Amino acid sequence: MLACRLKMLAAAVAMLALPLCAQAQKASVPLEKAEVIHWWTSNSESAAVKVIADAYRKSGGTWVDTAIAGADQSRAVAINRIVGGNAPAAAQFNTTKQFLDLIEQGMLNHVDEVALAEGWDKFLPEPVLNVIRVKGHYYAVPVNIHMQTWVWYSKAAFKQAGIVKEPATMDELFAALDKLKAAGLIPLAHGGQAWQETIVFQAMLTNVGGKDLYLKVIRDRDPKAIQSDAFKQVLLAFKRMQSYVDSGSPGRNWNDATSLLIKGKAGMQIMGDWVKGEFAAAKQVAGKDFGCIAGLTPQTPYLIQGDAFVFPKTTRAPLVNAQKLLAKTLMNPVTQLEFNKLKGSIPIRNDIDVSSMDMCAKIGVEIMKDKSRHVGISEIFLTPDQNGALQDILTAYWNTRMPVERVQKNIASALKD
Repeated sequence: MLACRLKMLAAAVAMLALPLCAQAQKASVPLEKAEVIHWWTSNSESAAVKVIADAYRKSGGTWVDTAIAGADQSRAVAINRIVGGNAPAAAQFNTTKQFLDLIEQGMLNHVDEVALAEGWDKFLPEPVLNVIRVKGHYYAVPVNIHMQTWVWYSKAAFKQAGIVKEPATMDELFAALDKLKAAGLIPLAHGGQAWQETIVFQAMLTNVGGKDLYLKVIRDRDPKAIQSDAFKQVLLAFKRMQSYVDSGSPGRNWNDATSLLIKGKAGMQIMGDWVKGEFAAAKQVAGKDFGCIAGLTPQTPYLIQGDAFVFPKTTRAPLVNAQKLLAKTLMNPVTQLEFNKLKGSIPIRNDIDVSSMDMCAKIGVEIMKDKSRHVGISEIFLTPDQNGALQDILTAYWNTRMPVERVQKNIASALKD
């Protein structure tokens, strides 16, 4: 009965669903419902995840949506349920070390069968493979590439402030911020939350310090590099950015900051390319209504971040099959393209035609062709404790008059092995 129903579904949907349905038909047991925990709750995120859910349903699966606002809260719920024996079929994490403990404790299923059959090693970036592949097994399905240190700007705000040229150096960036302030606009739309301040810091570290200093500080945790004058200049630039935010910044959500650009009330925002989904939802067009800067130099590192789904441990064949079907759905080329158009990210696969994507996405895809610019975000190199300590120091520096020399000493101590 189920096999017939699946065949009927396959005949009624687009070609992208056919190979997925075929896999479901091969299963010797029925598919269980797949509850999926994620944190995609903004307007653009909800539209994007619907693409995945619809594709999964068309392939024969049953998607049960559990959306929990806030990445930290969503991960905490997922982890607690996995540990407590009431795990979902899949849960969203970032493509970092966030799920390493779950792997080490034997709480996740791998998806080797799907990864090897589809040749993930051929099209996934090395920094991503190094996270999802542990001891030869593939424990997560990455769905996109986000770059978190884009500089976004409002064309209307720039025009009002008399800025005619896109900033191409740090001096030009600060000059543009000064013009925005003089025009009575909010120069930097910012959400005063610790993780957002860490993003501004990483933007300064990559654009002011460059790739070598970034790796020495974040990957190598080199005390000499952290105490260097070059890193001091990075921290001073980071602190200077704080002078351009408005009094309403503390506690503001990232999408509310983006809304200030959309309305022309603010000039710039430093944030990941997920904000592009908010522009799209507001019917704004890249290059016409807003601009995007991936780096101020052709060598600026492209900090790779992304979202991935893990699959809690189970031996129930119907649920294992549901997990495998979801893994295939997430990596399907058509699903990848349509999802990332709405999410603001770029596809995790490098073998997809992106000619229908927006200008900023095409810039990101082109940069990804240069492997020398591929660098992981801090959470790839630092343990959760180290990353948390760094974040605490940076937000304290952002919000107080702490001397920069003390910040350097505190960071060196926090990142010490």
